[in-house]
Amino acid sequence: MPAEHSRIAADLGSAAEHPAAALDLDLLRLPRKGRIYDLASGWWPGMPVSEVHPPFQVLTYRTPRGQRAQSDIAMLADNSVNFHFISELVMCTMHSGTHVDALSHVTCGSEDRWYGGDSADDGLGDFGPLRHDACDLAPMITRGIMLDVASALGLSHLEAHHAITVEELELAEEHGHVSRQPGDVVLIRTGTMGAWPVAEELDRRDGAGIGADAAAWLLTRGPAAVGADNRGLEVAPSTIPGDPSPVHRILLHEAGVPILEWVNQEGLAEDRVYEFLFICLPLTIRGATGSVVRPVAIA
Repeated sequence: MPAEHSRIAADLGSAAEHPAAALDLDLLRLPRKGRIYDLASGWWPGMPVSEVHPPFQVLTYRTPRGQRAQSDIAMLADNSVNFHFISELVMCTMHSGTHVDALSHVTCGSEDRWYGGDSADDGLGDFGPLRHDACDLAPMITRGIMLDVASALGLSHLEAHHAITVEELELAEEHGHVSRQPGDVVLIRTGTMGAWPVAEELDRRDGAGIGADAAAWLLTRGPAAVGADNRGLEVAPSTIPGDPSPVHRILLHEAGVPILEWVNQEGLAEDRVYEFLFICLPLTIRGATGSVVRPVAIA
C-alpha cells in the first residue's frame, strides 16, 4: 500500500480505537431542559483574528454567469432549465475564531519538538505535521463545566491582562456550585466575548487569562480539554520571564491536553448554566495543527 494511502487508512482506523469513541451513556442524562447553547464565534471575512494568523477569506469560485460565459462544464451542455451553481474557496488558518489546538501546534526546545517527541526536523512534512495533527483530535462528547471567573468576582468582564489565580478558579467553582471531574471539558469565562466581534473593545479586554499555576491546578483532575472565551486561554503577556506561553507549554506540549479558544460563553453566563453536556467535533484535516469547531452545550 502506498505511504499516503497507509496514512489515510491509519486515520480512519484510529477513530474507532480512540478512547473518546466509547461514550458514557450516563452523560446523556446531564441535560435537564434540552436547551442548546451555540458556543461558536461565527466566521466571515474581516472577522477578528490573532495578529499571528492570516485573515479569514471567502472567495466566490464558480458562478452562474461564469459558467454560461465559459461553457466549460460538460454536465451543463444540455441545460434547457438553466441549471447552475455557486461554489466558493475558503482560505484561513484552523485557528480562526472558535477552534481547538491540536497537540502539534506548539513546539519547545532547540529541536522544535511537540507533544510525543516529534520534531520539526523529522515529523513535519510539506503538508503539515505527520503525527498529532487534527486527525488525532478526538470527538468531544462529555461533561462540560463553566468556571465563570468574571461573574464570581462580580464583574461583567475581567480587565485586560488580568492573571487568573487558582483561588479565583476555586471561587468560580463555588459560584457555579460545580466541581471538576476527570474527563471534563473545563471552560473559563473572562467575559472577553461580551464584546465580540468589536475589535476595538476586544483589544481593551485583551490578555486576561490563566497562568502556569492555574494550568497546573486544572490538570490535577485530568480534563479532556481546557478552553476560554479569549484569543489564547492564558494571560498575556506572560508573567514568567523567558517563557512566552507557559500555559500552552504545560497543557499542550507536556500534558497533551487540547486547548479551545474563543469559546462564546455569554449565553451560558446569562442563564447561569454551569454544568452541561458538551459536544464538539473537530474536523479531521490531515496536517492541520488545529480545527475550527462549532461546539454546543446542552443544558
